[in-house]
Amino acid sequence: MKQYKKIVLAYSGGLDTSIIIPWLKENYGNPEIIAVSGDVGQGTELDGLEEKAIKTGASKLYIEDLKKEFVEDYIFPTLKAGAKYEGDYLLGTSFARPVIAKRIVEIALKEGADAICHGCTGKGNDQVRFELTIKAFAPDMGIIAPWREWSIKSREEEIEYAEAHNIPLKINRETNYSKDKNLWHLSHEGMDLEDPANEPQLSKPGFLEMGVAPEQAPDQAEYVTVSFEKGVPVSVNGENLDPVALVEKCNEIGAKHGIGIDDMVENRLVGMKSRGVYETPGGAILYRAHEVLETLCLDRDTQHYKELIANRFAELVYFGQWFTPLREALSAFVDKTQEKVNGDVKLKLYKGNIMNAGVTSPDSLYDPEIATFDEDHVYNQKDAEGFINLFGLPIHVKATIEKKKGNK
Repeated sequence: MKQYKKIVLAYSGGLDTSIIIPWLKENYGNPEIIAVSGDVGQGTELDGLEEKAIKTGASKLYIEDLKKEFVEDYIFPTLKAGAKYEGDYLLGTSFARPVIAKRIVEIALKEGADAICHGCTGKGNDQVRFELTIKAFAPDMGIIAPWREWSIKSREEEIEYAEAHNIPLKINRETNYSKDKNLWHLSHEGMDLEDPANEPQLSKPGFLEMGVAPEQAPDQAEYVTVSFEKGVPVSVNGENLDPVALVEKCNEIGAKHGIGIDDMVENRLVGMKSRGVYETPGGAILYRAHEVLETLCLDRDTQHYKELIANRFAELVYFGQWFTPLREALSAFVDKTQEKVNGDVKLKLYKGNIMNAGVTSPDSLYDPEIATFDEDHVYNQKDAEGFINLFGLPIHVKATIEKKKGNK
C-alpha cells in the first residue's frame, strides 16, 4: 500500500468510520488521522464524537455546521427542480454527500493532507458521490476506500473488529440496520429489509425515528399552509422561517401524521437493486406543495418540459454528479422557470396522506372565466373545430391514403 503521512477521514462515528481509524493506523504506517464530521442535521448522533475520535486514534476532529448551506444550496435547488429518483426517492442521502465532501476537501487542503478516506462500501452509491466531489475540487488528492481494500466482508465482521479493538458502538447485532440521518430524511437498509417480500415493521418501537406509522397517527386531520417566493418555501402557516427552521417545522408537522414514509426498491448506480425505507416527512410536504403551486403558475409547455428534466436532474444528484456543467445548466433553467412560482398552498394531512386543500398565487395563469362550464364571453367554442382539423391533419391524411390503397 502507498504510505501517507496525513489522512483526512470523513467521520460519522458510526460502525464503518469507527473501525477505520485504527485500521488506517495499522495499514498505512501510522499516519496522522484528522477526522471531519459534517453536521447536516444528524442531531444527537454528533454527541461525544470528539472524545470517541481521539480515543480511537485521531489527532483532532472538525465538526462543521453545514445545515444552512445544505438546505439553501442543495435541498432547495433540487426541490425547485421537482427531482425525485425513480419517482419516489427524495434524494436525502444523495445531496448530503457533496456538501460534506466539499468541506472535507477544503479542510484536507488547509491541513496539507496527502489523502482523504471515506467509509463507503464498494457496493454503494456514496463512494461515487464522495469521490466525484473530491475530484472536482482536488483532482490530485489521494483517496482511500477501506471497503475496497480490507479483508472485512460484512457488518458482523466489522462489529467483531470493533469489539477486538475496544471501540464502543451504539448498535448491536439485533438492531444493526444501516441508517443515514440528516435534516431532510432518515434511511433504513439491511437486515429483514433485504428481502422485498418482508413488510417493514413501521410500528415496531425504535424502527421509525422521525415520525410514526400512519395507523398510529392522530384521528384528526391537520392543515398546513406553505408559502413560496420564486419556488423557494419561505413560510409555514404564516410564520416566516429561515431555511433550516422551515424544514424542521415541516418535519415536525409531517412526522406526527405519518407523512413521507417510502418503501422502495431502487436501482443503484453500480447496477444492483437495493431496498430501503425512507422517512422524509417535511420533504414530502414541501414537494407536494411546490408541485401544486406550479400547476397554477407554469404554462403547459414549460411545465411538461420541466417534468422531463426533473428525471435527469434526479439522476445527476443520485449519481454524485452535483458539481458538473450539466447540473449547473439544468439549475439555471429551473431558476428561470421559478421566477413566477409565488403563492400559498394549503394541504390536508391525515394518516400518511397529503391532500390538496387550496392554492392561490398572484401569478396564477388559471382564468376562471375561460375554464368555466357555465356561459362565458371570452372563448368561442366554434374555434375548436378548425383547431382539431389542423391538429388532426396528419392522422386524416394517413387514414385517407391507407383507404385509397385498400380500394386498389
